[in-house]
Amino acid sequence: MKSKTKFFTFIFLLIFCFSNAQFVKKHGQLSVSGTQLVDKNNNPIVLRGMSFGWHSMWPRFYNEKAVAWLKKDFNCNVVRAAMGIELGQMSYMKEPQFSKEKIEAVIKGAIKSDIYVIIDWHSHNVNLKEAKEFFAEMSKKYAKYPNVIYEIFNEPDHETWPEIKAYAEEVIKVIRENDPNNIILIGSPHWDQDVNLPAADPIKGYNNLMYTMHFYAATHGKELREKTDEAIKSGLPIFVSESAGMEATGDGPLNYQAWQEYIDWMEERKLSWITWSVSDKDETCSILNKSAKSEGKWKKEDLKESGIKVREFLRRYNSQE
Repeated sequence: MKSKTKFFTFIFLLIFCFSNAQFVKKHGQLSVSGTQLVDKNNNPIVLRGMSFGWHSMWPRFYNEKAVAWLKKDFNCNVVRAAMGIELGQMSYMKEPQFSKEKIEAVIKGAIKSDIYVIIDWHSHNVNLKEAKEFFAEMSKKYAKYPNVIYEIFNEPDHETWPEIKAYAEEVIKVIRENDPNNIILIGSPHWDQDVNLPAADPIKGYNNLMYTMHFYAATHGKELREKTDEAIKSGLPIFVSESAGMEATGDGPLNYQAWQEYIDWMEERKLSWITWSVSDKDETCSILNKSAKSEGKWKKEDLKESGIKVREFLRRYNSQE
């Protein structure tokens, strides 16, 4: 009996390790078909992974080895590089060169690890000039890599949809001059909650656009899922580029039941999802303790409760691909 158990464990680990071994090589150029994210063969694809915390406050985790560990141990098939635009001493507005180096370390790590990567303009405000300059540079440099996804406005807070739409159209135009194919993610008002507004007035004239919805399961309930369902029914492609199981503050206890309800909902609809965040702040949503090394190889004691749970989710759902 023991030998049988060992054999089946070995087979599972073999499948598990191989499932994401050459993920981008297997799935290639992503596109949007209707409301569904699809791979190079037009088969539905679900990306599941981790977002790094603000680069301007947790730059130590922005390196190729941390990306490789998230792929190997968490089974991530995508990571998100969250470039802090205003917040922190090393923000993009204050230290643009440092910021680009950190973001590019994650991009290069993802390309090397053969997974997808989201270049996230992590801001709550419109910074049109700076965003256009940044995405012009990034799209020129990385257009040839199918690994890359552009997230052009993380979480608009008090901006109206017409303001966000006008900003997005300018930035999309800049990206598409260099990169005609890779996916572009667009935020919506009220911290990516009001997906009904772009659903009623979507951006036209471009392919491969998706709209982001963010949830924190202990705060956001069934109403947000229903609102998102309505947006999808009206034809809006949705990508959950930030989510987690605690309150929207990033703190408070995990609500396991509510989190699982969101996971089940996303899986049923084949929605891609990213969990926040690879950082070691003293809060529930930061998945790491201070003991965690900068370059991965995290042991169980390095992971907070949210880190243990999201690792379990990612290993379970990404092994099914």
